[in-house]
Amino acid sequence: MPAPKELDPTQSLSALFGAKLRKLRTHAELTQRQLGDKVPIAHSMIARYELGTETPTQQVAEALDRLLGADGDLVDLWLHVVRTPIPDWARKYVHLEPQAQKVQKYVAHTVPGLLQTPAYARALLSDAVPSVGTRLEGLLTARLARQQILRREEPPVLWVIVDEAVLRRPVGGSAVMREQLGHLLSVSRSLANVTLQVLPFDRGAPAVMSGALTVLSFLDRQPVVYLENSHSGELVEQAGRVSEYALAFDHLLAQALCPEASARLIRSAMEDHRDPRLPSRPQRRRVAQVQSQQRAGRRLRRGR
Repeated sequence: MPAPKELDPTQSLSALFGAKLRKLRTHAELTQRQLGDKVPIAHSMIARYELGTETPTQQVAEALDRLLGADGDLVDLWLHVVRTPIPDWARKYVHLEPQAQKVQKYVAHTVPGLLQTPAYARALLSDAVPSVGTRLEGLLTARLARQQILRREEPPVLWVIVDEAVLRRPVGGSAVMREQLGHLLSVSRSLANVTLQVLPFDRGAPAVMSGALTVLSFLDRQPVVYLENSHSGELVEQAGRVSEYALAFDHLLAQALCPEASARLIRSAMEDHRDPRLPSRPQRRRVAQVQSQQRAGRRLRRGR
């Protein structure tokens, strides 16, 4: 059996939580699998908690505290971990993002943070992190502040591919989604440094199946890749793996619609999110045709 990976509790609050968890688990003479069975969660999650790459939910943190006899110490430490506006596993990426000369991003489930409206971001954070509570405003402010890099004097190139599911999923309700989709169209139209493409359902399985993939390219250092889901992220710096993910993004580019066709699909999705009490675009078109015919008829009658 390979030796467990060394932990550095000084690296971050998540790393400190993980080191404390491993110390308590070892003292209790439990394996990761045995502790996971008692919670119950997968033993791989225990490994991620100990490495500091993922943060448990409040319910899991309380269960771990109780099972390991931590007398509230683990829960107290967990509270400090989750109160930070930017989680430890995302902090290095957020530090690198404004330094990038080019940001290439594929998202499978949600609009990327750099392009979210405040209403969409608020709804998303509330749904994705049910225990967010009073941390919501801090998380929201931190997320929206990142968008400033797109409008600075020398902004990065942002190339985004969104899966069609992103357009169809009604985060925050119809009004929020219509505003968000309209914002996507507006930004891609008004900012020359932003290119937006959609990967439609009919293109089959994408080169990246889940979560989000970001490739950051720089003028003065090697590119890096960031892999993210709702509760964890991984910064990839090893050259071989970065090349593999960069190639995957190239395949996504080949699968996606061109920007013009993508804009048409976004406008169509906006129609799907319309208020059901309002007439659809085809209905409005038919009404306009009838009104036009009626006006033409009145002009003919007046000309007799």
